[in-house]
Amino acid sequence: MRLHPATRLTGWLALLVAVQCLSGAALFAVCLIAPLSGKRVARRGARLIWRARWLLLSLTLVFAWGVAGEPLWSGGMAPTHEGIDEALKHLGRLFLVLVTVAAFLEFMPLADLLAATHVLLTPFRRLGADSDRGVARLMLALRYVESLPRPRDWRSLLDVPETAAGEVIEIDHRAMRWIDGCLMAGWLAGLILLCLR
Repeated sequence: MRLHPATRLTGWLALLVAVQCLSGAALFAVCLIAPLSGKRVARRGARLIWRARWLLLSLTLVFAWGVAGEPLWSGGMAPTHEGIDEALKHLGRLFLVLVTVAAFLEFMPLADLLAATHVLLTPFRRLGADSDRGVARLMLALRYVESLPRPRDWRSLLDVPETAAGEVIEIDHRAMRWIDGCLMAGWLAGLILLCLR
């Protein structure tokens, strides 16, 4: 049974939010299980983690030395036990977010992502949001990120990319079924219960 792309996208988003509620032994267990999600996901996840290495290092330093508490050793410039705990918790959550994003990018084709985004943005038309423009902007942003070269000089990032004039975007308008609605409602209810506990 193939789920609607909007249902799958909502599931990924729910998973990202749920990761932020994990801590302690549960977070450690999920971090141990995450690399078992497959070779392709592990490879892409490793690339994302490598790209975020400076962010991970910065988070470690900020939390380990910036959170007040009992020093890890006696003497100056010692990180605190509470700081190390906070750093490990945030590093674990960020690690899981990056693995989840890697799985999302690996298993969600661009056409499905655009269709899902269009469906999820459509209810916001009453508030003035244009779902067609949102999908077009998402596609252009993803294309720009994928084609972005690794610059030796930061000024090359300021160059205006070429735009394809007259390009047409086709979006698959598959109807949602009752199972999609039930799953989306279930994920929302699960997130509410998880955040309220």
